[in-house]
Amino acid sequence: MRAQRLWGTRFDTPREVVRWLTALQAQEFSLAKWSIAQRTRGATMADVDAAFAAGVIVRTHLLRPTWHFVLGEDIRWLLKVTAPRVNALNAYYNKEHELERKVFTKSNSLITKALKGGAHLTRPELASVLKHGGIRASGARLAYIVMRAELDGIVCSGAMRGKQHTYALLDDRTPPTKTLEREAALAELTRRYFTSRGPATLNDFSRWSSLTAAEGKDGLSLVANELESQAVDGRTYWFGPASGAARTPAKLVVDLVQGYDEIIMSYSESRDVSFRLGGAPFFNAVLVEGRLIGHWKPRASRNSVLIETVLHRALSREEATALDDAVDRYGKFLGGPVTLAPVRLTAARGRRK
Repeated sequence: MRAQRLWGTRFDTPREVVRWLTALQAQEFSLAKWSIAQRTRGATMADVDAAFAAGVIVRTHLLRPTWHFVLGEDIRWLLKVTAPRVNALNAYYNKEHELERKVFTKSNSLITKALKGGAHLTRPELASVLKHGGIRASGARLAYIVMRAELDGIVCSGAMRGKQHTYALLDDRTPPTKTLEREAALAELTRRYFTSRGPATLNDFSRWSSLTAAEGKDGLSLVANELESQAVDGRTYWFGPASGAARTPAKLVVDLVQGYDEIIMSYSESRDVSFRLGGAPFFNAVLVEGRLIGHWKPRASRNSVLIETVLHRALSREEATALDDAVDRYGKFLGGPVTLAPVRLTAARGRRK
């Protein structure tokens, strides 16, 4: 919790958060912005939106593969490390949709021409461009065509058009800067993962990054002398020097984290020592002192947001106060009124409240 900056020293800006964590899973766009803001000293959704609109933070595919927030200044060296592996993971689906190299060459060319001059187009608009160029592009086939353009470093997220997402040329959105050679990029990715998410295992890193086991091992060998490690129950955990000094906050803390937050998605092998989210009526997690106690969901109404919670047990008075504080932090992020609905207990506990 402290390494991920949910506790302890927090950042001043959204940019600093994204740089520290390097890539944050972001298919749930609004809640992913909350993941950024709650690691700052008080950034609002408007602050995150401003960084996104300016291209400081972009949204693209480069791990696992799914949407991630990354910094524009990091995206090229990240793609150098991860894109080959993500393309390999997509190979089966590309074949299923009859997407071969020559199709991607043509689709990339059509997309590039359509976006030249600073254009920002929605996915349906790109589909129209591709259709007029003689390429079938709808549904999953369109998604994999556009994802290939992202992985090839041609496009990334553009500015929002109302509530619609757009795509723009990467070179327009974030001008090219000096990039890293692949070995240096692999070392940087490995270093950032373990310092921002440790204690974690090599398998955790490899699965999070989409790298092969051999690539993950190579990355760890490049930075192992900068990290600390400890063997527990047959697993070796690696972490940055600061991670080993983590302490529980003096005041009891409740954290409302979204279901795709990095505290959840950064681990696979060692997830059993934290928590699982399966079988819950809501996907987002309520953490009391870093431990899963239940789930939450924001529900928008005309003038406010209602926070619904389903908990595994009743809260103490101190925990209830901490939950109110967490809801208040979420309201400040949204910049509007937020109300906590009466807490419900899971049916397994035999009663509701």
